[in-house]
Amino acid sequence: MKNTAELRELFLNYLAQNSFDDEPQGLYAPVNYILDIGGKRMRPVMLLMACQLFDENVEKALPAALAVEIFHNFTLLHDDIMDDAPLRRGKTTVHEKYDTNTAILSGDVMMIHAYQYLAKASPQLLPDLLRIMNQLAIGVCEGQQYDMDFETVETVSIPEYLKMIELKTSVLLAGSMQMGALIGGASAKDAEQVYEFGRNVGIAFQLQDDILDTFGDPEKFGKRVGGDIVQNKKTFLVLKTLELATAEDRQNLHQLLQTAPADEAAKIEQVRTLFKKYKIRQQAGKKMNAYLDTAFHHLDLLEIPEARKVELRNLAHYLINREV
Repeated sequence: MKNTAELRELFLNYLAQNSFDDEPQGLYAPVNYILDIGGKRMRPVMLLMACQLFDENVEKALPAALAVEIFHNFTLLHDDIMDDAPLRRGKTTVHEKYDTNTAILSGDVMMIHAYQYLAKASPQLLPDLLRIMNQLAIGVCEGQQYDMDFETVETVSIPEYLKMIELKTSVLLAGSMQMGALIGGASAKDAEQVYEFGRNVGIAFQLQDDILDTFGDPEKFGKRVGGDIVQNKKTFLVLKTLELATAEDRQNLHQLLQTAPADEAAKIEQVRTLFKKYKIRQQAGKKMNAYLDTAFHHLDLLEIPEARKVELRNLAHYLINREV
Protein backbone atom coordinates (compact mmCIF):
# COMPACT_ATOMS: atom_id res chain seq x y z
CA MET A 1 0.00 0.00 0.00
CA LYS A 2 1.33 3.43 -0.97
CA ASN A 3 0.79 6.39 1.33
CA THR A 4 -0.47 9.79 0.20
CA ALA A 5 3.00 11.22 -0.39
CA GLU A 6 4.03 8.19 -2.46
CA LEU A 7 0.89 8.36 -4.59
CA ARG A 8 1.41 12.08 -5.14
CA GLU A 9 5.01 11.48 -6.19
CA LEU A 10 3.92 8.70 -8.51
CA PHE A 11 1.43 11.03 -10.14
CA LEU A 12 3.87 13.95 -10.38
CA ASN A 13 6.39 11.73 -12.15
CA TYR A 14 3.73 10.64 -14.62
CA LEU A 15 2.70 14.27 -15.14
CA ALA A 16 6.32 15.27 -15.81
CA GLN A 17 6.68 12.47 -18.35
CA ASN A 18 3.59 13.71 -20.18
CA SER A 19 4.24 17.43 -20.49
CA PHE A 20 2.89 19.19 -23.56
CA ASP A 21 5.87 19.81 -25.84
CA ASP A 22 3.72 20.02 -28.98
CA GLU A 23 3.48 22.84 -31.45
CA PRO A 24 2.34 25.54 -31.60
CA GLN A 25 3.98 26.62 -28.35
CA GLY A 26 1.61 29.56 -28.15
CA LEU A 27 -1.15 27.03 -27.49
CA TYR A 28 0.70 24.55 -25.27
CA ALA A 29 3.01 26.78 -23.20
CA PRO A 30 0.01 28.06 -21.17
CA VAL A 31 -1.10 24.44 -20.63
CA ASN A 32 2.29 23.51 -19.16
CA TYR A 33 2.27 26.71 -17.12
CA ILE A 34 -1.05 26.03 -15.40
CA LEU A 35 -0.15 22.38 -14.81
CA ASP A 36 3.29 23.26 -13.43
CA ILE A 37 2.32 25.93 -10.88
CA GLY A 38 1.38 23.38 -8.28
CA GLY A 39 -1.86 22.78 -6.46
CA LYS A 40 -2.81 20.03 -4.08
CA ARG A 41 -3.28 17.41 -6.86
CA MET A 42 -6.20 16.31 -4.70
CA ARG A 43 -8.33 14.79 -7.44
CA PRO A 44 -5.71 12.59 -9.11
CA VAL A 45 -4.33 11.43 -5.77
CA MET A 46 -7.77 10.55 -4.48
CA LEU A 47 -8.52 8.75 -7.74
CA LEU A 48 -5.39 6.66 -7.16
CA MET A 49 -6.41 6.11 -3.53
CA ALA A 50 -9.84 4.91 -4.64
CA CYS A 51 -8.16 2.45 -7.01
CA GLN A 52 -5.84 1.29 -4.21
CA LEU A 53 -8.82 0.48 -1.98
CA PHE A 54 -9.43 -2.48 -4.29
CA ASP A 55 -6.12 -3.11 -6.08
CA GLU A 56 -2.58 -2.08 -5.15
CA ASN A 57 -1.60 -1.86 -8.82
CA VAL A 58 -2.38 1.84 -9.08
CA GLU A 59 -0.18 2.48 -12.13
CA LYS A 60 -3.06 1.39 -14.36
CA ALA A 61 -5.09 4.34 -13.04
CA LEU A 62 -2.46 6.99 -13.87
CA PRO A 63 -3.91 7.99 -17.29
CA ALA A 64 -7.34 8.57 -15.72
CA ALA A 65 -5.70 10.50 -12.88
CA LEU A 66 -3.98 12.77 -15.40
CA ALA A 67 -7.26 13.13 -17.30
CA VAL A 68 -9.07 14.54 -14.27
CA GLU A 69 -6.14 16.80 -13.35
CA ILE A 70 -6.03 18.25 -16.86
CA PHE A 71 -9.81 18.69 -16.86
CA HIS A 72 -9.74 20.33 -13.41
CA ASN A 73 -7.09 22.82 -14.48
CA PHE A 74 -9.01 23.56 -17.65
CA THR A 75 -11.99 24.59 -15.52
CA LEU A 76 -9.76 26.75 -13.30
CA LEU A 77 -8.28 28.48 -16.33
CA HIS A 78 -11.73 29.46 -17.59
CA ASP A 79 -13.02 30.26 -14.08
CA ASP A 80 -10.18 32.75 -13.63
CA ILE A 81 -11.22 34.51 -16.83
CA MET A 82 -14.84 34.77 -15.67
CA ASP A 83 -13.77 35.96 -12.21
CA ASP A 84 -11.11 38.32 -13.61
CA ALA A 85 -8.77 36.76 -11.04
CA PRO A 86 -5.18 38.06 -11.00
CA LEU A 87 -3.71 35.14 -9.04
CA ARG A 88 -4.01 31.36 -8.98
CA ARG A 89 -2.00 29.42 -6.39
CA GLY A 90 -0.04 32.58 -5.71
CA LYS A 91 1.01 32.92 -9.36
CA THR A 92 -0.20 35.12 -12.21
CA THR A 93 -3.26 33.60 -13.89
CA VAL A 94 -2.98 32.40 -17.49
CA HIS A 95 -5.15 35.15 -18.98
CA GLU A 96 -3.04 37.78 -17.21
CA LYS A 97 0.32 36.21 -18.13
CA TYR A 98 -0.64 35.60 -21.76
CA ASP A 99 -4.01 37.00 -22.87
CA THR A 100 -7.68 36.07 -22.66
CA ASN A 101 -7.98 34.56 -26.13
CA THR A 102 -4.95 32.36 -25.54
CA ALA A 103 -6.33 31.25 -22.18
CA ILE A 104 -9.68 30.28 -23.73
CA LEU A 105 -8.09 28.28 -26.54
CA SER A 106 -5.53 26.57 -24.30
CA GLY A 107 -8.35 25.60 -21.96
CA ASP A 108 -10.29 24.12 -24.87
CA VAL A 109 -7.38 21.92 -25.94
CA MET A 110 -6.90 20.78 -22.34
CA MET A 111 -10.43 19.43 -22.24
CA ILE A 112 -9.81 17.43 -25.42
CA HIS A 113 -6.54 16.00 -24.10
CA ALA A 114 -8.30 15.02 -20.87
CA TYR A 115 -10.59 12.73 -22.85
CA GLN A 116 -7.62 11.33 -24.77
CA TYR A 117 -5.97 10.23 -21.54
CA LEU A 118 -9.20 8.76 -20.24
CA ALA A 119 -9.46 6.73 -23.46
CA LYS A 120 -6.30 4.84 -22.46
CA ALA A 121 -8.40 2.84 -19.97
CA SER A 122 -9.44 -0.76 -20.47
CA PRO A 123 -12.00 -1.05 -23.30
CA GLN A 124 -14.34 -2.91 -20.96
CA LEU A 125 -14.34 0.00 -18.50
CA LEU A 126 -14.33 2.85 -20.99
CA PRO A 127 -18.12 3.19 -21.46
CA ASP A 128 -18.65 3.58 -17.70
CA LEU A 129 -15.68 5.93 -17.35
CA LEU A 130 -16.89 8.11 -20.20
CA ARG A 131 -20.39 8.22 -18.71
CA ILE A 132 -18.98 9.35 -15.36
CA MET A 133 -16.66 11.89 -16.98
CA ASN A 134 -19.50 13.34 -19.04
CA GLN A 135 -21.76 13.58 -16.01
CA LEU A 136 -19.16 15.36 -13.91
CA ALA A 137 -18.22 17.69 -16.79
CA ILE A 138 -21.85 18.70 -17.28
CA GLY A 139 -22.24 19.12 -13.53
CA VAL A 140 -19.25 21.47 -13.35
CA CYS A 141 -20.71 23.64 -16.11
CA GLU A 142 -24.13 23.68 -14.46
CA GLY A 143 -22.58 24.57 -11.12
CA GLN A 144 -20.61 27.42 -12.66
CA GLN A 145 -23.78 28.81 -14.26
CA TYR A 146 -25.65 28.63 -10.95
CA ASP A 147 -22.73 30.45 -9.32
CA MET A 148 -22.98 33.20 -11.92
CA ASP A 149 -26.77 33.34 -11.63
CA PHE A 150 -26.58 33.73 -7.86
CA GLU A 151 -24.65 36.98 -8.29
CA THR A 152 -27.67 38.67 -9.88
CA VAL A 153 -30.62 37.24 -7.93
CA GLU A 154 -31.64 38.77 -4.63
CA THR A 155 -32.47 35.59 -2.73
CA VAL A 156 -30.55 32.31 -2.63
CA SER A 157 -31.35 29.59 -0.11
CA ILE A 158 -28.68 27.59 1.70
CA PRO A 159 -29.88 24.32 0.05
CA GLU A 160 -29.58 26.01 -3.37
CA TYR A 161 -26.06 27.11 -2.55
CA LEU A 162 -25.05 23.65 -1.34
CA LYS A 163 -26.40 22.15 -4.56
CA MET A 164 -24.36 24.66 -6.55
CA ILE A 165 -21.09 23.78 -4.82
CA GLU A 166 -21.90 20.09 -5.16
CA LEU A 167 -22.09 20.56 -8.92
CA LYS A 168 -19.24 23.04 -9.31
CA THR A 169 -16.71 21.39 -6.98
CA SER A 170 -17.86 18.13 -5.47
CA VAL A 171 -18.97 16.07 -8.47
CA LEU A 172 -15.48 16.28 -9.99
CA LEU A 173 -13.89 14.81 -6.88
CA ALA A 174 -16.65 12.23 -6.47
CA GLY A 175 -16.57 11.17 -10.12
CA SER A 176 -12.77 10.95 -10.04
CA MET A 177 -12.93 8.59 -7.08
CA GLN A 178 -15.70 6.53 -8.65
CA MET A 179 -13.57 6.07 -11.77
CA GLY A 180 -10.56 5.10 -9.67
CA ALA A 181 -12.59 2.51 -7.80
CA LEU A 182 -13.87 0.96 -11.03
CA ILE A 183 -10.34 0.83 -12.46
CA GLY A 184 -9.32 -0.96 -9.26
CA GLY A 185 -11.98 -3.61 -9.81
CA ALA A 186 -14.71 -2.38 -7.46
CA SER A 187 -18.27 -3.51 -7.96
CA ALA A 188 -20.79 -0.91 -9.11
CA LYS A 189 -22.24 -0.85 -5.59
CA ASP A 190 -18.88 -0.25 -3.93
CA ALA A 191 -17.95 2.35 -6.54
CA GLU A 192 -21.17 4.19 -5.66
CA GLN A 193 -20.18 4.25 -1.96
CA VAL A 194 -16.82 5.68 -2.99
CA TYR A 195 -18.65 8.30 -5.07
CA GLU A 196 -20.73 9.32 -2.05
CA PHE A 197 -17.60 9.57 0.08
CA GLY A 198 -16.04 11.88 -2.49
CA ARG A 199 -19.21 13.93 -2.95
CA ASN A 200 -19.50 14.68 0.75
CA VAL A 201 -15.78 15.37 1.18
CA GLY A 202 -16.01 17.70 -1.82
CA ILE A 203 -18.82 19.77 -0.27
CA ALA A 204 -16.93 19.94 3.03
CA PHE A 205 -13.81 20.99 1.10
CA GLN A 206 -15.66 23.85 -0.58
CA LEU A 207 -17.12 25.04 2.73
CA GLN A 208 -13.57 25.16 4.09
CA ASP A 209 -12.58 27.12 0.97
CA ASP A 210 -15.35 29.62 1.74
CA ILE A 211 -13.99 30.00 5.27
CA LEU A 212 -10.42 30.45 4.06
CA ASP A 213 -11.47 33.01 1.45
CA THR A 214 -12.66 35.28 4.26
CA PHE A 215 -10.57 34.28 7.26
CA GLY A 216 -7.47 32.67 5.74
CA ASP A 217 -3.87 33.87 5.79
CA PRO A 218 -3.20 35.44 2.37
CA GLU A 219 0.43 34.27 2.48
CA LYS A 220 -0.73 30.66 2.82
CA PHE A 221 -4.02 30.77 0.89
CA GLY A 222 -2.38 31.62 -2.43
CA LYS A 223 -4.99 34.10 -3.58
CA ARG A 224 -6.57 37.31 -2.35
CA VAL A 225 -8.45 36.87 0.91
CA GLY A 226 -11.89 38.47 0.71
CA GLY A 227 -12.28 37.88 -3.02
CA ASP A 228 -15.73 36.37 -2.59
CA ILE A 229 -16.86 39.46 -0.66
CA VAL A 230 -15.48 41.84 -3.28
CA GLN A 231 -17.28 39.86 -6.01
CA ASN A 232 -20.52 39.90 -3.97
CA LYS A 233 -20.71 36.10 -3.97
CA LYS A 234 -23.50 34.58 -1.91
CA THR A 235 -21.42 32.01 -0.06
CA PHE A 236 -22.58 29.88 2.85
CA LEU A 237 -21.12 32.53 5.18
CA VAL A 238 -23.26 35.26 3.64
CA LEU A 239 -26.42 33.17 3.50
CA LYS A 240 -26.08 31.98 7.10
CA THR A 241 -25.56 35.56 8.25
CA LEU A 242 -28.70 36.66 6.43
CA GLU A 243 -30.57 33.80 8.12
CA LEU A 244 -29.39 34.72 11.65
CA ALA A 245 -29.04 38.49 11.51
CA THR A 246 -31.37 41.18 12.77
CA ALA A 247 -33.38 43.10 10.19
CA GLU A 248 -30.94 46.02 10.50
CA ASP A 249 -27.87 43.84 9.96
CA ARG A 250 -29.53 42.01 7.07
CA GLN A 251 -30.21 45.31 5.37
CA ASN A 252 -26.65 46.44 6.01
CA LEU A 253 -25.23 43.23 4.53
CA HIS A 254 -27.52 43.46 1.48
CA GLN A 255 -26.28 47.00 0.86
CA LEU A 256 -22.65 46.00 1.22
CA LEU A 257 -23.09 43.17 -1.28
CA GLN A 258 -24.62 45.49 -3.85
CA THR A 259 -21.76 47.97 -3.91
CA ALA A 260 -18.37 48.19 -5.57
CA PRO A 261 -16.55 50.74 -3.38
CA ALA A 262 -13.17 52.23 -4.16
CA ASP A 263 -11.93 50.97 -0.78
CA GLU A 264 -12.34 47.19 -1.14
CA ALA A 265 -10.45 46.50 2.10
CA ALA A 266 -13.02 48.48 4.10
CA LYS A 267 -15.88 46.54 2.53
CA ILE A 268 -14.19 43.22 3.33
CA GLU A 269 -13.67 44.25 6.94
CA GLN A 270 -17.27 45.42 7.37
CA VAL A 271 -18.65 42.12 6.07
CA ARG A 272 -16.16 40.15 8.12
CA THR A 273 -17.27 42.04 11.24
CA LEU A 274 -20.85 40.90 10.63
CA PHE A 275 -19.65 37.31 10.18
CA LYS A 276 -17.83 37.47 13.50
CA LYS A 277 -20.86 38.96 15.25
CA TYR A 278 -22.98 35.93 14.36
CA LYS A 279 -20.16 33.36 14.76
CA ILE A 280 -20.48 32.39 11.12
CA ARG A 281 -17.06 30.77 10.94
CA GLN A 282 -18.18 28.33 13.63
CA GLN A 283 -21.51 27.75 11.87
CA ALA A 284 -19.73 26.93 8.62
CA GLY A 285 -17.33 24.63 10.45
CA LYS A 286 -20.23 22.74 12.00
CA LYS A 287 -21.84 22.22 8.59
CA MET A 288 -18.52 21.17 7.10
CA ASN A 289 -17.95 18.55 9.80
CA ALA A 290 -21.44 17.13 9.26
CA TYR A 291 -20.57 16.46 5.61
CA LEU A 292 -17.26 14.91 6.64
CA ASP A 293 -19.07 12.56 9.05
CA THR A 294 -21.41 11.49 6.24
CA ALA A 295 -18.43 10.85 3.99
CA PHE A 296 -16.85 8.56 6.57
CA HIS A 297 -20.15 6.71 6.98
CA HIS A 298 -20.02 5.74 3.30
CA LEU A 299 -16.38 4.71 3.65
CA ASP A 300 -17.34 2.51 6.61
CA LEU A 301 -19.88 0.68 4.43
CA LEU A 302 -17.11 -0.70 2.21
CA GLU A 303 -16.39 -4.28 3.23
CA ILE A 304 -12.64 -4.09 2.77
CA PRO A 305 -9.82 -4.19 5.35
CA GLU A 306 -9.72 -1.08 7.51
CA ALA A 307 -5.99 -0.70 6.82
CA ARG A 308 -6.83 0.14 3.21
CA LYS A 309 -8.96 3.08 4.35
CA VAL A 310 -6.47 4.78 6.67
CA GLU A 311 -4.71 6.96 4.12
CA LEU A 312 -8.02 8.13 2.69
CA ARG A 313 -9.29 9.08 6.13
CA ASN A 314 -6.09 10.96 6.90
CA LEU A 315 -6.18 12.86 3.61
CA ALA A 316 -9.82 13.84 4.12
CA HIS A 317 -8.99 15.23 7.58
CA TYR A 318 -6.05 17.15 6.11
CA LEU A 319 -8.17 18.69 3.34
CA ILE A 320 -10.77 19.91 5.82
CA ASN A 321 -8.23 21.30 8.29
CA ARG A 322 -5.92 22.88 5.73
CA GLU A 323 -4.88 26.53 5.59
CA VAL A 324 -4.30 26.67 1.83
